Order: sequence, then C-alpha cells, then structure tokens
Amino acid sequence: MELPAVDLKAIILVHWLLTVWGCMNYMLPASYAWGNFSVLALGIWAIVQRDSVDAIVMFLTGLLLTILTDIIHISVFYPPNNYLTDAIGSIGMAIFSLLLKPVSCYLVYRMYRERGGDYTFNIGVTRAGRDRSAYEPIDQQDTAPQWPAKTAQQPY
Repeated sequence: MELPAVDLKAIILVHWLLTVWGCMNYMLPASYAWGNFSVLALGIWAIVQRDSVDAIVMFLTGLLLTILTDIIHISVFYPPNNYLTDAIGSIGMAIFSLLLKPVSCYLVYRMYRERGGDYTFNIGVTRAGRDRSAYEPIDQQDTAPQWPAKTAQQPY
C-alpha cells in the first residue's frame, strides 16, 4: 500500500496548529512550546531550501527528538484528576500531536529519500568486515622513483 504524497507545508501546518492548541493552557511548560516551535522553524527551512538534504535531515531529527521530549513533558506535567477538566482540550491536542509525529517522521523520511538522501535503515544479518572488492593498495609502487634518494651525510 503506497501512501499518498503529502506536502511538507501540510505537515508543518498541522503540527503548528496542534502545538498552538497544546500550549493554550497553563499545564505544559514553556519548554514544550520552545522545542516544538524550534523544530517547526527547521521545517520552514526545509521548505525554503527544497534541494537541501541537510535541512530535511535536521527537521527529521528534530521531529524524532520532540517525540521523546513530548512524552516526557506530557507524562511529567499531566494534570491531576481534579484539574483534568480545565486542561482536557490542551493536553488532548498535545497527545494527538504526539501520536501524529511518527507518521510525520515517516513522510519526512520519504521526502529525504526523494531529495537524494542515502541513509537506509537496514535491519538484518550483516557481516563484519569491509568490502575489499575496490581496494587499491597505495603503499606498493610499481615504478622507480624519479629522483635518486639522497643519503644523509655523516657528521665528521
């Protein structure tokens, strides 16, 4: 099953909207907003420089890191039961953004591959060692040196 092509602008718009809605209440700290909006700024950089592999890699790395930081923020700052009704919409949007981020990471990874990225995730049997099929030794010289080697003069 092939996923449809999703524009990077749509991914950033959805995450921006969910981050704004997640920050509308006082329950999540300012570091939640700073982290997510900084990653969205990297996404805008990836939109502006369409041919840059570095921009899309930085955005992908930032999305992966915010998955971890969002889990920490939501688990540490989740409101107790008596305050849950005040923050249910804000926390709900933050949780929905967190659930949507792995899908966004996959779509951004596909964009990275389209831009010429060559990193692949290979999980399987790998053998240790190097492939020496294209190895050329450089320490052996087939031709004689152009100049005769000078010997060091002995001090008298």
